[in-house]
Amino acid sequence: MKNWKLLLGTMRLPFVILAPACVLVGLGTAYWQTGHINWLFSVLALIAGISAHISVNAFNEYFDFKTELDAHTKKTPFSGGSGTLQTHPELANGALIISWTTFAIPALIGLYFASVWGWWVLPLGLLGLVLLYGYTAWMVYQPVLCLIAPGLGFGPLMVLSTHFALTGTLTWQALIASLVPFFLVSNLLLLNQFPDVEADRSTGRRHYPILLGRTISGYIYIGFLIAVYLVIGAGVFFGLLPRFSLLAMLTLILAVQIIRSVLKNSENVPALIPAMGQNVIVNLLTPVLLAIGLFIG
Repeated sequence: MKNWKLLLGTMRLPFVILAPACVLVGLGTAYWQTGHINWLFSVLALIAGISAHISVNAFNEYFDFKTELDAHTKKTPFSGGSGTLQTHPELANGALIISWTTFAIPALIGLYFASVWGWWVLPLGLLGLVLLYGYTAWMVYQPVLCLIAPGLGFGPLMVLSTHFALTGTLTWQALIASLVPFFLVSNLLLLNQFPDVEADRSTGRRHYPILLGRTISGYIYIGFLIAVYLVIGAGVFFGLLPRFSLLAMLTLILAVQIIRSVLKNSENVPALIPAMGQNVIVNLLTPVLLAIGLFIG
């Protein structure tokens, strides 16, 4: 029992709140399309999203322990892993069991929805499963994939899968909405890589803060953050999102502060920590506000 309590650390549960925020966007697009919600399907979609997030977290903890990356990482509140396997290395196999168990849950739920609505959606589900395992296993060594894979997982894949689970369809409206968490979550991982440059380089990882430096990567971050609000504005302008989706623009207040900090402190990681915290808030609040706007219409 004590070991299982310790293994909760490898799930990084405080960060798993991101999954419900992204699933909520898919629920919002489904409601906007159909005018109703199937609560059983919604719960199953939420379980799948949370399980997928736990799986990728646990895989990350396991692989970073095996490569000894986390042993050399300077931890911040938002990066560097939980430290569970560094203090309890005997739990590594348990973390791997958690990884594969929570990997199986969205796979089985996805198969159920495919049986309900149609098997043509299987490629979308398979791509999601590849991301769960492959992100830490090999995508972190490919700069472009390392940048966009988190956003693909929590954006198009999670939002479109949720939308499909409730409606049996995939729509342009859902795709446009999914681009909001795509840019946000890609940015979340990008900014969280800033403190880890030296440790990541020592294990052969290849992401943009290593290859291009923190300053240039800061401009990539700013470009992605601006893209979030351009997507929302363009979506409403062209009628692909309802006008109340503009509620998500409220997080611009924090976004401007983050941009200022990134421009000023990209090479000063300790000074960047408050912006990393604000970045987490923007990642959680923007999809929730977007979903509220979708429900209001």
